[in-house]
This record gives sequence, C-alpha cells and structure tokens, in this order.
Amino acid sequence: MIPLLDLGQRQNKGWTSISVMNYVAKLLEMPPMRVYEVATFYTMFNRWVPYLHNGKRSDQVCCSSEPIGTNFVQVCTTTPCMLRGSTDILNAACSHLGGLKPGETTKDGKFTVIEVECQGACSNAPMMVINDDFYVSLFKCWTK
Repeated sequence: MIPLLDLGQRQNKGWTSISVMNYVAKLLEMPPMRVYEVATFYTMFNRWVPYLHNGKRSDQVCCSSEPIGTNFVQVCTTTPCMLRGSTDILNAACSHLGGLKPGETTKDGKFTVIEVECQGACSNAPMMVINDDFYVSLFKCWTK
C-alpha cells in the first residue's frame, strides 16, 4: 500500500488527496478506511495545508486539495536538531524564500517549507529533506 500511496502522491503534485486514497483502496480491493489510516499516520503523505484566512495563518487545518510546492522543504526541529541549530536553518530557508512562515507555500507554488519531527539522522543533526534528497550536518550559511 505504501508504495502505491507514494506513487499516487507523486502523480498528484505532491498531494495525497482523498481520490488518490480511494483509488489505492479500489486497486488493492480493501476498505478505504484502511488506506486512510495509513495515509494519515505517516508524515511522508501530505494530507494537509495550513488554512489561510485573509492572508493570515490559522491553526485550523484545511482539508482542501491544494498541492504542496514543487520543492518540498522539510526541516527537522526535534531536540537533537534543535540543539545543533535547526531553528536557524528553518529561519534561513523561510527568509530566503521571501519571508515564508513554516507551513506556507511561495506564491509561485515552487516551494513549501514545513517543520517536521525526526527524520532519522540525529547523529548528523541538523538536517532537512528537499523532495527526496537528505541534507545533514547543516550550517545556516549553507541553507541559502
């Protein structure tokens, strides 16, 4: 199921929509709820976008079908990364992209930046993932 969800997300501009999940369920001949459970459990499946109201971010979660940016930047901010400067990495990435806030996408749709929990590279903290590429042992000056 996971490889099919990943393929569906890639073919749907980085977004795992309900229609992708329903298609996978039908293809695998399983109840859609089983697919929903997996897709909403793993953070690798993009199921939400921050809800913007009058240009201001709200803590509400929007379940629209908006895709994420072409370049999906995920900065780990879990304790090992935070202790080694991930906040500076996150701020540098957001600043370089025009002052984005975590969870936002550039107006041209090319970049989305989010904070994530552990990406499994604690010994080489801080780290970030851009699409399928992992970058470890980062410094703020390298982030630009």
